[in-house]
This record gives sequence, C-alpha cells and structure tokens, in this order.
Amino acid sequence: MNLKEQIQNYKPYNEQEAKDQKTILTYLDTFEDVLTRKNEFGHFTASSWAVNPERTKVLMIYHNIYQSWAWTGGHADGESDLLQTAIRELKEETGVENVKVVNPDIFSLEILTVDGHMKKGNYVSSHVHLNLTYLLEVDENEILKMKEDENSGVKWVRLEEVKKVSNEKWMCENIYGKLNKRLQRKENLV
Repeated sequence: MNLKEQIQNYKPYNEQEAKDQKTILTYLDTFEDVLTRKNEFGHFTASSWAVNPERTKVLMIYHNIYQSWAWTGGHADGESDLLQTAIRELKEETGVENVKVVNPDIFSLEILTVDGHMKKGNYVSSHVHLNLTYLLEVDENEILKMKEDENSGVKWVRLEEVKKVSNEKWMCENIYGKLNKRLQRKENLV
C-alpha cells in the first residue's frame, strides 16, 4: 500500500486527526516533492511513540531546537516508507539497536508547525511537518546514547510524567496526551 492509501485508510481518532488527514491528502494532491525538505512549505516526517514492553514508559529525547523533552522522529528525506523513517530516527536519536514494531499501521497523524530556526549555520523558514506516528517498542535495558547534534539527553519517562517533563504545551495537550490515551485504551496494539 502506498503512502497516500495508508493515509486514506487511516481511521482518525479525533477531530484534530480528521481535519489534519483531509489537509494532508489535499497537500499530497497539490504539491510536488513532499517527501523532501526541498518543499519548504511543508514535508513529511515520521515520529515514534517508543514504549517499554509493559507500556508504562516512553523513550524521549531532550530536543536541542525545541529545548524540551520530546518524542523521537525526523524527516522522510525522500523515503516513502515512513514506518522505516520512524525506526531509523528512533535508533539514530537514542542509540537503541533493537526495535519492535507493535503495529505497522499509522498510530497517529498530525500537522505540526515548525517555527523558523537556525540549523547547521543556516536559517530554516517556518513551515509544517506532515507527521505520521508509529507505535514502537524498545527494551528498557537497551543502552541509550545521545545524538549530540540534535539532542542533549535520552531517557525513559513514565506515561503520567510526560506532560511534566515537556515544556511544549500544545504538544502535551494535543499530541502526547492523545497518544497516551490511545495506548492506555490499547488501540492499535497487536
């Protein structure tokens, strides 16, 4: 199934997802090159909600640009299999080697705004990330390592503590809270 079909077949969890799904599909029909950063208005990214086997903790990084504890994820950079993007980014940003895919289907989707910022000495204009999130599992005994050019910390966070460690209010209220509710309701768990 191609990327557009995966997004079309996704069943939105709430109003935010329903509206974002519609916008993402319109974006796919309107713009070219949405899988790379060459599209400076918006492009695809993939994130993971990487949990321990007991589903009591999530693996988070201290994101240097956002100055906050956050989920893992990154740009598709031309890759149309966004599940593989999410796995790659999780491994790169945390140092873990063994990742289990809980379910290969999209766990969540969202359009995320990105404020203008400096990256590697260059200014990046404000834009949006058309983000797909996947539910992944990692053993807590995996050795964790920072990716110093992107983050300055990696740690396990209890689900009920996520909103306390992240200082991104919108992400906490609209994304992380939603992901935890879905996880606790055992939605999309195989």
